[in-house]
Amino acid sequence: MNAQDLIQKIKQHPDFNKVGMILCHNGVVRGTSRDGRQVTGLKVSVDHEKLKTVLETHKKSPGIVEILIEIAEEKVLHIGDDVMFLVVAGDIRDHVLSTLGDTLNAVKTTVTTKEEYFK
Repeated sequence: MNAQDLIQKIKQHPDFNKVGMILCHNGVVRGTSRDGRQVTGLKVSVDHEKLKTVLETHKKSPGIVEILIEIAEEKVLHIGDDVMFLVVAGDIRDHVLSTLGDTLNAVKTTVTTKEEYFK
């Protein structure tokens, strides 16, 4: 997984001349869960059909040229490991910021499930 590779891929998009902003999200494994317990690792599962639908939907958002995502799945990740790269490219800041947030929330709530490992 490499955010720079995703950005380079976006720069090769035939409509890249319409892009005024590329925004990246890099999710990493943190040392504590939302409830404060110490985490030793994390495993993520992805529903690929739902992911495809989410990406197709959000790519239709105003001003969006491309959305790319990589998710580390089906392996145990450790504190500090990259979990997900989400890259959104579009015309103006307002469009890109809102689309990244909407896409990220959809992925987290409908596409991925996680299993945390605790001390």
